[in-house]
Amino acid sequence: MSTAENPANLRELAEQSHAWPFEEARKIVARLKKTPKDAVIFETGYGPSGLPHIGTFGEVARTTMVRHAFRVITDDKIKTRLIAFSDDMDGLRKVPDNVPNKDMVAQHLGKPLTKVPDPFGTHDSFAAHNNARLRAFLDQFGFDYEFMSSTECYTSGRFDAALLKVLERFDAVMNIMLPSLREERAESYSPFLPISPHTGIVLQVPVVAHDAKAGTITYEDPDNKERVTTLVTGGRCKLQWKPDWAMRWVALGVDYEMAGKDLIDSVKLSGEICRALGGTPPEGFNYELFLDETGQKISKSKGNGLTIDEWLRYASPESLSLFMYREPKAAKRLYFDVIPRHVDEYLQFLDAYLRQGAKEQLGNPVWHIHNGAPPKADNPVPFAMLLSLVTASNAENAETLWGFIGRYRPGVTKETHPHLAAMVEYAIHSFRDFVLPAKRFREPGPTERAALIDLRDALSQLPPDAPPESIQDVVYEVGRREPFLDAKKKGKDGKPGVSLDWFNMLYQVLLGQERGPRFGSFAAAYGIKSTMDMIDGALARSA
Repeated sequence: MSTAENPANLRELAEQSHAWPFEEARKIVARLKKTPKDAVIFETGYGPSGLPHIGTFGEVARTTMVRHAFRVITDDKIKTRLIAFSDDMDGLRKVPDNVPNKDMVAQHLGKPLTKVPDPFGTHDSFAAHNNARLRAFLDQFGFDYEFMSSTECYTSGRFDAALLKVLERFDAVMNIMLPSLREERAESYSPFLPISPHTGIVLQVPVVAHDAKAGTITYEDPDNKERVTTLVTGGRCKLQWKPDWAMRWVALGVDYEMAGKDLIDSVKLSGEICRALGGTPPEGFNYELFLDETGQKISKSKGNGLTIDEWLRYASPESLSLFMYREPKAAKRLYFDVIPRHVDEYLQFLDAYLRQGAKEQLGNPVWHIHNGAPPKADNPVPFAMLLSLVTASNAENAETLWGFIGRYRPGVTKETHPHLAAMVEYAIHSFRDFVLPAKRFREPGPTERAALIDLRDALSQLPPDAPPESIQDVVYEVGRREPFLDAKKKGKDGKPGVSLDWFNMLYQVLLGQERGPRFGSFAAAYGIKSTMDMIDGALARSA
């Protein structure tokens, strides 16, 4: 029974659910009991010094899951907003590795990102280009959010009152920040960074005087050594990023914001500054980082790891959302080889959903991925099988794959199953870009050759339309020999079972890949005659 059929019990179940979005939502409920308010503000931050990466998307996706859980747990009686905030007034510290026209960009180092020309030539500034890329992607996923620009908030006066509060509490902010800095850095540190009226650069200079009543700071111009007094409001200054973060929480009334594990100390410092300004730091948690194939943290400026567009070339948006949902506090490798597993596991979760009770449904990732209303499961062919079919046939077009699919699941077409049609395209892209270049066939040893010959002969005794179960029984029986026996497992007849080494050998020798789907199902789709020919080809290669 679906949770939608028991709306009266939904909130009660949500209040008891151990799914992490509900655990986070309960923190916000507890916060509101202490300090009631009419609307809850969720925030995610984005630094547009580089192109948006999957980590950026992940923060919005996860925050959206918490926001939906909060709406359920409060019967949607409290208004919520999600702000996607761009720190686009930050000074450009270095030229990203993954942009064109690097020499042109280098001429504008130190300037706010909204003042750096767009190296791609499509927008008014580098920040505008990257902000547009972020918004286009979030829109593509249908996220409900409000985009907010740091530059716009500073220059429009939206932050003025909070900036004056920072100036008023200048000494308190310094007392919080200075112990966290190296001695050399502490000597010149100031929470305020004036924007040079001559060069437009965000100046990293010490403040020699500050006047809270006048709303000004005084600093020494690094070019001519003259003292300059400027207002801190109206976009003439910005804050260092930790005070800036705290000021933003106060100015926007942020109630919830998560951050990466690498920012634990920064969250703590910004929280202390937020309290010094009279505010309450938002709820949230620190998620683990995404790592590339070498174990390095993915970075917008380096462009390492998978991009958003790359994931969507090889897999569905839902599989990406599943990747983001699962174990947010565990470090995860973000590379091509994680994609196929998440495609099939998403489909497995979706298939299980309607068979679950309401309590279990709230713990199923698809409930959170689809805001409580998952679509009906209808996937007749696992993605792993599609990849194996493409690999076995070296298919370069979708029609070849649809021929196999039609044999395995009669009546299934691209028109009847559009979702499967998308998966076919994903499988072909994956094969061309990753599987084919890395395809390496292992030569079978003498014992393995004998087993392959026996398997071919056994398959030849089956009718061409033998069902997957019959083929699997044959494969299993042939593999019931040394060195593939597994004494810890028992077959249906009570005899010793077959180890995974047997099935892994089949894929390594026949397909040039480490693993694959259930071999009986694969052979039924690929065709018994084609499977026998594939075995003959492997034997001939190693003769």
